[in-house]
Amino acid sequence: MSLTTPVSLAQTVDNLLVDGLPLRFTAYDGSAAGPQDSPFHLHLATERGLSYLLTAPGDLGMARAYVSGDLEVRGVSPGDPYPVMQLLLNHLRFRKPSVTEAATILRNIGISTLVPPPPPASEHLPRWRRIVEGLRHSQARDAEVIAHHYDVSNRFYEMVLGPSMTYTCAVHADDDVTLEEAQWAKYELVAQKLALRPGMRLLDVGCGWGGMVRHAAREHGVRALGVTLSAAQAEWAQAKIKEEGLDDLVEVRHLDYRDVAESGFDAVSSIGLTEHIGVANYPSYFSFLRSRLRPGGRLLNHCITRPHNRPTSTGQFIDRYVFPDGELTGSGTIVTAAQDAGLEVQHTENLRTHYARTLAGWSANLAEHWDECVAEAGIEIARVWGLYMAGSRLAFERDEIELHQVLATRNHDDGDSEFPRRPDWAA
Repeated sequence: MSLTTPVSLAQTVDNLLVDGLPLRFTAYDGSAAGPQDSPFHLHLATERGLSYLLTAPGDLGMARAYVSGDLEVRGVSPGDPYPVMQLLLNHLRFRKPSVTEAATILRNIGISTLVPPPPPASEHLPRWRRIVEGLRHSQARDAEVIAHHYDVSNRFYEMVLGPSMTYTCAVHADDDVTLEEAQWAKYELVAQKLALRPGMRLLDVGCGWGGMVRHAAREHGVRALGVTLSAAQAEWAQAKIKEEGLDDLVEVRHLDYRDVAESGFDAVSSIGLTEHIGVANYPSYFSFLRSRLRPGGRLLNHCITRPHNRPTSTGQFIDRYVFPDGELTGSGTIVTAAQDAGLEVQHTENLRTHYARTLAGWSANLAEHWDECVAEAGIEIARVWGLYMAGSRLAFERDEIELHQVLATRNHDDGDSEFPRRPDWAA
């Protein structure tokens, strides 16, 4: 069908796709296109949704329309839109319309649709962004963006993450382990790499709800200090430490890692913090962590990475809704920064496929507890999480992002690393 004559919204979309619609699509003008027997159905419910798509192209426009409820996804749980996102990612390819076609489309939809609507309330744009770039990753701004993501609701996180309250990649030994077992295995892998033993001192920066420090104390008799910028996380962790009777060994503080005064730790773990600090701050970050270690101590850095080391934007959706100011880079950049800070890198490991499985578990939890999560955090936040976790799972599966653990030592002045010739953990 030619686009030089008026056509419906659904037919317009279908015509602009190289391979046609892979699912059923309907729009607020009553139009429909795509296979009627598809198990999945996209519905553009409002003109505002169309304006979101047209005025913020790419992932931001789609996210705004979905989060606001103007773009509905039917046939899947809103807590886990993974099957639809996978289908669209594999089959949705738009062609560029001709000038005549573009003019006809604009006449059909009306010029008012090109006026950007206000973004959904859950969209975050930190103050001074891109106006005073030097304020990025200041302690005040980091506290602001961390609160945006982590201070949603501890109850919300309990339902999504499960009893471990662990918001980092788990380690799945096989296909049959539960999410809880896999998270325990991750903490134990970190503990083994750090060679934790009774009486040692551990610093865990960006400690979240205290999973690593509690594991280190409970399983290995370690004295552990955890710090987090999230007040909600610190409050939950402190209560859990007391409940488990670990308060003689473990402390969690609501504190920026840069304000930790103690030093001489036998080990430092950083599990999911590096994504927040900014690539430009890697030299000071690794130098500070090295300064907290005793000679012979070990550092384990666990973070999301890219499969390359080229500067790459995180994408508008992630930046506005999920991790404001977050930055990712390749493991090579992380290894280089650690080495340049005077650390000897002993081992690296990629857990990419493990993170895809972890996200599948979290998505299943969100889907199972959808109504409760909406009641706790609001419909927009719940939709953001469903979209973000499904999209991240796809990105890990497609090797668009990875997860690396980098193990390093602060050596003695004579070069002694206190590191065995061959490590004894399974890697």
